[in-house]
Amino acid sequence: MSEPASRRPVAARRPAEIRIIGGRWKRTRLAVPDLPGLRPTPDRVRETLFNWLGQDLTGWRCLDAFAGTGALGLEAASRGAAAVRLVENQPPLRVRLQQTVQRLDATQVVQVEGGDGVAVLRRQAPASLDLILLDPPFDARLFAPALQAAARACAESGWIYLEAPRACGQGLLQPDPADGDADADALASLGLELHRHLRAGAVHAHLLRRVPPR
Repeated sequence: MSEPASRRPVAARRPAEIRIIGGRWKRTRLAVPDLPGLRPTPDRVRETLFNWLGQDLTGWRCLDAFAGTGALGLEAASRGAAAVRLVENQPPLRVRLQQTVQRLDATQVVQVEGGDGVAVLRRQAPASLDLILLDPPFDARLFAPALQAAARACAESGWIYLEAPRACGQGLLQPDPADGDADADALASLGLELHRHLRAGAVHAHLLRRVPPR
């Protein structure tokens, strides 16, 4: 059972709001409701991710499979993505996302939908997305199926962002953390490779890319 926000140590409290880092809606603030399991990607991590990807995402097709506050997907839309889907299974968060999209006048670009992120990815047409954003609850059972579904949906030149409590190479995708090659082998079997990695506190941010067929 989680403690009330007023009793949490200051370091453990989530921010009351975060902001969009760049693009059309730069500096726009997004509220972070005090809901169980909500863990928004920190501003610094998002800034680094979009530096890795480049500042201009014009024309990209994106899916944020565990949207939460929507910060990742809205950041992509702010930087020119042509179509962004925000998938969220908690109704209160989904309502907030819809309100934010309307406030930004982004309904032609950003679509909010309910459901399980992995299930939505599995229904996605193969190779149809340029960027897939995976920031799931930190449940070890989610990472492998989420990546498997994302790999199928990712375009040949596309990218997958994965946020997790430990790094690939530390048993993230395979049960034995002592076998550092197991995660790399698991990625390779999905046609993926690790492009960039960042650790920020308890968060490991990974940028994965499709491996061109040989």
